[in-house]
Amino acid sequence: MASVRAYIGVGSNLGNRAATIDRALRLLSRAPGVRVRRRSTIRHTVAVGAPGPDYLNCVAEVDCTIAPRALLHVLQRIETALGRTRPYRWAPRTIDLDLLLFGHAEIAEPGLEVPHPRLHERLFALEPLAELDPDLILPGRGPLADLVAGLQSS
Repeated sequence: MASVRAYIGVGSNLGNRAATIDRALRLLSRAPGVRVRRRSTIRHTVAVGAPGPDYLNCVAEVDCTIAPRALLHVLQRIETALGRTRPYRWAPRTIDLDLLLFGHAEIAEPGLEVPHPRLHERLFALEPLAELDPDLILPGRGPLADLVAGLQSS
């Protein structure tokens, strides 16, 4: 498979959040078929969906020579290795790794939606994406800059 640029949302709101994010990105960089190019600035954000500890969030830009589903499995294995549990939706988490974008692909399969289905609503993911690639076009949603501007003004 040819190399594809993908973007991974990274967040943590339990434990040593910054250290866990760094560890997750190190593990990701060791995964076969994945090369972490860079990451955005880490941002402090309030928990969304349910009350809980505040998050640290960033976005990682990666080059992949593996399929989207294989990348999703890599992300899930890293989450498990770093103590992620899923007792209920919106539960606090040691690490959260979301496949935000995979090239220009639009994927709607059981357990895998790309672009991430709520990406266009989440400034905490859109702003770090814009830091990495301000000219990015989100498949099915349009220019990233327009989405960011719309959320910042509301």
